[in-house]
Amino acid sequence: MRVKQIVKNYNRVLTIAGSDSGGGAGIQADIKSISACACFASSAITAITAQNTLGVRDIHPIPVNILKSQIEAVLDDIGTDSIKIGMLHSSEIIQAVADCLDKYQVKNVVLDPVMLSTSGHKLLQNDAIDRLKIDLFPRVRIITPNLPEAELLLGKKINKQAEFKSVAKELAEKYQVSVLLKAGHLDNDNLIDVLYDFENLECTNLASKRIVTKNTHGTGCSLSSALASYLAKGLNVSEAAKRAKIFITESIDAGRQYTIGSGHGPVHHFHQFWK
Repeated sequence: MRVKQIVKNYNRVLTIAGSDSGGGAGIQADIKSISACACFASSAITAITAQNTLGVRDIHPIPVNILKSQIEAVLDDIGTDSIKIGMLHSSEIIQAVADCLDKYQVKNVVLDPVMLSTSGHKLLQNDAIDRLKIDLFPRVRIITPNLPEAELLLGKKINKQAEFKSVAKELAEKYQVSVLLKAGHLDNDNLIDVLYDFENLECTNLASKRIVTKNTHGTGCSLSSALASYLAKGLNVSEAAKRAKIFITESIDAGRQYTIGSGHGPVHHFHQFWK
């Protein structure tokens, strides 16, 4: 008797971002996060960075035609259920990604507007910030800025947690996109990320206790990749954000127990499997 083969489909996530030679952020962190969230990760690399836990030493952008070829090669064959976009570096790369989003019309697109590394190194050229807002924000479902990035996007200082709800709503209404505003740069013991779901016009607080650790390299990359993963599984924006928040909080907590490098170490993406 022939046994019928069971065919399963992966939940697929394409990450478009820069490579981190230290393995803690960028494409490397994205692939780890997507895999830990039980999705299949594919990638398109926008730039190669020479970096470690102490900071970024050098950046080499990938030629635009090669970047587009990577994205098209993945989407023409494998396809994807969501896209996470991270470090883009230049206006030319931003335009190339926008062109691909128009071509393939992927619904679930998460944009982490990466402008600064954890160590403070600038990762986006000045002229690219406007192109990011004009060319990409209208094409994505949700953006995940941290405090300094939100200040750049709105052109004003954000001084305290109490402003986060109004700031998230202001960002969402200005750019017509859902917003997950991250509170990690605040000094508070209680950190409250704020999600403004532009699709349902709802605001949600995502609270956690501050975890005392220097191992925070790649937290933004990992959170946005987890968010893209849960959207790929069919969750709505609110539920996907809640699940992603739990994932990154547990990853930071597990990562604080380890020492690697002399600077900002990574979170522990695979903590639930290393037991």
